[in-house]
Amino acid sequence: MKNLKLPVTIDPYKSAQRRLVCNGYFDAAGLKRLLDESEMASEQVNVVVKFDVDEQGLVLITGEASTSVSLTCQRCSEPYEQKLDVSFSFSPVRNEDDEERLPSSYDAVELDENGEVNLRDLVEDELLLAIPLIPKHELKECSGSTESSWGKLPDTLEKPNPFDVLKQFK
Repeated sequence: MKNLKLPVTIDPYKSAQRRLVCNGYFDAAGLKRLLDESEMASEQVNVVVKFDVDEQGLVLITGEASTSVSLTCQRCSEPYEQKLDVSFSFSPVRNEDDEERLPSSYDAVELDENGEVNLRDLVEDELLLAIPLIPKHELKECSGSTESSWGKLPDTLEKPNPFDVLKQFK
């Protein structure tokens, strides 16, 4: 298919029956949580989503997404560009009982009141999980200090032994 703007919500069951493959994008402006975590993002998030039915009759939503965001390096406090590439595999569920029956290789995604999946939120969640816990440049690119100085310990420590008091009682 062409690279087109993807719908925000989609019916996974109808899409899986047609074995739909969506190759498109989301505008980064619509991903508010991702924008809150980064300085700025590229204009769009490229997404490929495939809908299918597996051997067990479960509906599968698999795909990949990629974008670039600007994060603040925790060593030098300068912004840097971070590429985010994620892949995902979900199966839609209607309630917690359905979720418990899923194989461990699939993540569950809940359907909304219309029986659809919010595809944009699903992709945004995966991109948020791909952001490093402590964002930082590669060492060779970072302008911050890479050496840590924590002070120097004296050669001999002259601490009194707390058990010296017991020697007096002997």
